Amino acid sequence: MNAVAPTDPVLRLDHRSSLPLHAQAEQVLRDLIQRPPYRAGGLLPDEVSLSRLLGISRNTLRAAVARLVAEGRLSRKAGIGTRVVEPRVTSGVGAWHSFTREMAAQGVTVETFSLKVTQRPAGAEPARRLQLPAETAVLCVDRVRGWDGQPEVHFQSFLHPRLGLTAKSDFHQPLYELIRRQCRIVAEQSLEEFTAVAAGKRLARLLKVPVGAPLLRRERTVLDTGRRPVEFAVVHYRCDRFRLTLNLRQEPP
Repeated sequence: MNAVAPTDPVLRLDHRSSLPLHAQAEQVLRDLIQRPPYRAGGLLPDEVSLSRLLGISRNTLRAAVARLVAEGRLSRKAGIGTRVVEPRVTSGVGAWHSFTREMAAQGVTVETFSLKVTQRPAGAEPARRLQLPAETAVLCVDRVRGWDGQPEVHFQSFLHPRLGLTAKSDFHQPLYELIRRQCRIVAEQSLEEFTAVAAGKRLARLLKVPVGAPLLRRERTVLDTGRRPVEFAVVHYRCDRFRLTLNLRQEPP
């Protein structure tokens, strides 16, 4: 077993936070398994020791561990313990948490070609997705990203006001990591819709494609652990150098 010091800052949970303890514990485990002693397949401290260090019940810890087991990041074996599983490279519909990290796993370094953050009325569709009155002011983050000097993807994110983010927040980092660190909110679920569209003048200019070029449009509503909306995003991908994949698996009976 690899020892973890009781004074280690990563093990501190905020028992006064509105974020559930199991969600906080899950994030602690995510941070812990990135450390050199664990990320190459090391064993985590035993359940009793870890729950005591975190100041939570074993059931709460098990709920956090179960999430990472379901993702394939941890494996549990009776009589052996909980071991870190080296992550598989993913590139597809399910990899929504970080575009930058998803591309890095493929050996692609993502560039940001433009970043604009504004406060504006939500409008009909973003307001409906975020469960707000249409006139509510929301933060809109507009980004064009790509690689090898070529823009590939346009992101437009409408963020719920309860996050408390401002134009001064650092949107150069992965969005959901920013929300977790600054807002103490975990983005847990993404509801996705896909359509094919033709590039209008603005998107054609931003993505450097002809007007009318085919684009993949992806709309997503991201929910936190309490199933409350966090973000409504509209993403447009160029189709000539970018492909999304979908991996379906039958659930066991």
